[in-house]
Amino acid sequence: MKAAHRLGLTAAGLALAVALQSCGTPGAPQPPSLNLPDRVTDLAATRAGGLVTLTWTMPRRNTDKLLLKSRVPARVCRKEGAGPCEQAGSGLEYAPGAAATFTDRLPPELTAGAPRALTYFVELINRRQRSAGLSNGATTLAGGAPGPVADLRLEVRKPGVVAIWTPGQPGAAIRLRRNLLTPPQPGAETHSGPLAPGREPLEENLLVESDAKLGRALDKTVRFGETYEYRAQRVIRVDVDGHTLELDGELSAPVRVDVLDIFPPAVPAGLAAVATLPAPGASQEQPSIDLSWQPDTEADLAGYIVYRREEGEEWQRISPAQPVVGPAFHDANVEAGHTYVYAVSAIDQKGHESAKSAEAQETVPNQ
Repeated sequence: MKAAHRLGLTAAGLALAVALQSCGTPGAPQPPSLNLPDRVTDLAATRAGGLVTLTWTMPRRNTDKLLLKSRVPARVCRKEGAGPCEQAGSGLEYAPGAAATFTDRLPPELTAGAPRALTYFVELINRRQRSAGLSNGATTLAGGAPGPVADLRLEVRKPGVVAIWTPGQPGAAIRLRRNLLTPPQPGAETHSGPLAPGREPLEENLLVESDAKLGRALDKTVRFGETYEYRAQRVIRVDVDGHTLELDGELSAPVRVDVLDIFPPAVPAGLAAVATLPAPGASQEQPSIDLSWQPDTEADLAGYIVYRREEGEEWQRISPAQPVVGPAFHDANVEAGHTYVYAVSAIDQKGHESAKSAEAQETVPNQ
């Protein structure tokens, strides 16, 4: 009986253990979250004059993958070469997930001398001044920035806008920052089709390197009928660890330009004149002169105008009121034994006419 009793107690104990396991028991205690913000991984730095602008994206979670619920304190430091990382900004706070920015005004010692690497870091900290580490390094250039462009001028030419400035520091490039001041209005009709021009960007940066020493550059990407604003800055480009870094000077004052199409088409070339006599026995007995020339390929070409004169006379237009579409013309109003001089001009859709072409002369033989 006693053995049976002990066996029953053992079985009951096992059943109780199984029951406790099935209900779940508390595991080992977990350490409390340190609430360390995740590191910044996309820090970027750009310098203009004596100012360095940093941009980055604030994390939304901490290192325990929990959502951050309040603004996060941040510290910024910079280091020159292998030196220590010196404080550049503190007392900063940013919202989780925000597009963060910070501008550092460089001290005089970092805005003088030869260009050299200057690397920035951002460190996000919790309320106990602890962090998960520094961000990625964002490198720009310390040193003397190139001087400003103080005399930017613009001229509208047929191929585009010519920017003109006084050449300055040898080896410095020029960046032209162009803004479109006449963007299409919402709901405005746009041309469609495979040959229609795409929508023009509101902002465009044009880097002039090899021609910067000449003090001028041609912007061929403008469109007639638009208004633009240009600003210029000198740029020094330096290779650091296989990467090209830029040291930008101050931006010039803006210069505005209306790009109006007041330019005629190119002068036609290759004009040739050939006299033709009627064949013997032909019903038509009137001679003629056939003209031909090289076609003009400009997009806004409307056609051509044909002129004729004889020795000692003024030019007369002999083509119809509407421009001749193709690069050829048949002049049937000629007489045998006469010598005629021809010239051709091109005209665009806005009525701008080119100068007359080189002359072509032809004599109609006597029959």
